[in-house]
Amino acid sequence: MFDGYRFHGGPVTVVVEDGRIGAVDFAGTGCPPDLTLVDLGGAAVLPGLVDAHTHLCWDPDGDPADLAREPQDALVARARRHAAAALSAGITTLRDLGDRDFATLTLREDYARGAQVGPELLVSGPPLTRRGGHCWYLGGEAEDTGALVDAVRERAARGVDWVKIMATGGFMTVGSDPWRPQYDADELAAVVDAAHRAGLPVTAHAHATAGIAAAVAAGVDGIEHCTFLTESGVSEIGAIRPDVVEAIVGRGVWCGITIGRVLPETPEDIRALMEGVRRNIRRLIDAGAHVAFSTDAGIEPVKRHDVLPDDLADLSRHGFTGTEVLTGATSAAAASCGLGHRKGRIATGYDADLIAVPAAVQHDLAALRDVEAVWRGGRRVAPQTSAES
Repeated sequence: MFDGYRFHGGPVTVVVEDGRIGAVDFAGTGCPPDLTLVDLGGAAVLPGLVDAHTHLCWDPDGDPADLAREPQDALVARARRHAAAALSAGITTLRDLGDRDFATLTLREDYARGAQVGPELLVSGPPLTRRGGHCWYLGGEAEDTGALVDAVRERAARGVDWVKIMATGGFMTVGSDPWRPQYDADELAAVVDAAHRAGLPVTAHAHATAGIAAAVAAGVDGIEHCTFLTESGVSEIGAIRPDVVEAIVGRGVWCGITIGRVLPETPEDIRALMEGVRRNIRRLIDAGAHVAFSTDAGIEPVKRHDVLPDDLADLSRHGFTGTEVLTGATSAAAASCGLGHRKGRIATGYDADLIAVPAAVQHDLAALRDVEAVWRGGRRVAPQTSAES
C-alpha cells in the first residue's frame, strides 16, 4: 500500500465507512466481522490520483480557439466524457483551470445533485487574461485593475473554487509570448486581494521568470507550470533564479508542474523545454518548495484526460523516485488544491477515494496504467460490480 507519502508492506486492511476511511490496519488482523470483505489479492492500494491542472472542455484533437464558438451544452457534454475517462484511469480528483462559459460549474453541480458519480471537481471558470492574451478565446479578458477585480467578484458570485490568472503569455495562443509577463505586480496583487477577500485562492499561469517573480510577490497561492523562461527563450530554460525560489519556499507557494512525455515525434525545442522542466523540478524539491505534478490535460493529442498515469511513469524514468512521483500526484497534489485535509492519503478520516493497481507499482510506475479497481467515496466505480456499488 502507498499511503500518500510512502509504501507499506502487506497485508493491510482499509476500513471504509460512509464514504470515508474509518481505519487502516497494518497488523494484518483482517476484516471486522460485521463488514463486507473485498479481497484484492496481491494488488497494491493507493489514494486516488489527483490531476490539479486539467481542461475538461477542451478537445485534445481540436483547435482550442474553436471553444469560442461552441455552445455551452456541447462543452458540458465533452467535459462530462473527459471526467469519466479520468475517473476510469484512477484519477479521482480534478481541478479544471480553464473552461469557457463556466461550463465546468454545471458539471460540478450535476455531480453534487447525484445525477452521476464523477471525480471530485474543483473549477476556476475562464482564466483572467489580457485582451487578445493567452487563451483569450475562453472569455476571461480583463485589461485593467478595475476589470480584473470585477472579474474576480463575478467568479466568486458564480461559486468557483479557484481564481486563475494568466500572469504570462503561453505557447498555445497566436501572438502570445510565454517568456513575457501579461500583468504587473500591482495588477496581480489586486486580483489576489479581491480573491482572498472573497475566500478564494489564486493560482497564476506563469512561464516567464519575471512573471513568476511578480506573481509570488503579489501573494498568489500557486504557480502553474513554473517553467522559468527568460526572454532568450528555450535556450535559457533551467536557469532558475535562486531569489525567486527562495521567495516561493518562504511564502509556501505551490508549484504546479505540468509534466509530459517526450515522444519520438516531439520537436527539439519541446524536448529542451521538458529537460529544463525536469531540472527545475529537482531544484525546487531540493530547495524545499511545495511541488505537485499535473498534466494540462486537453491541450493536445498526447494530453488526453486519462494521461496522468503515463506521465507519472515517464517522470519516474528521469531521475525521480517512485515515492517522489506518487506523492506529487496524491498527497501533494491534493494539498495544492486546498484538499490536503481529506484527499490524497490513505488515513483515518480521509475520503475513501482509492485505486488498486498491480503490486509491481512499487518498483515500476508503469503499473499505474493497469488499474484494477477505482473507488470514489467508498463506492466502486471502475470496474463496477453490483455487490460493491
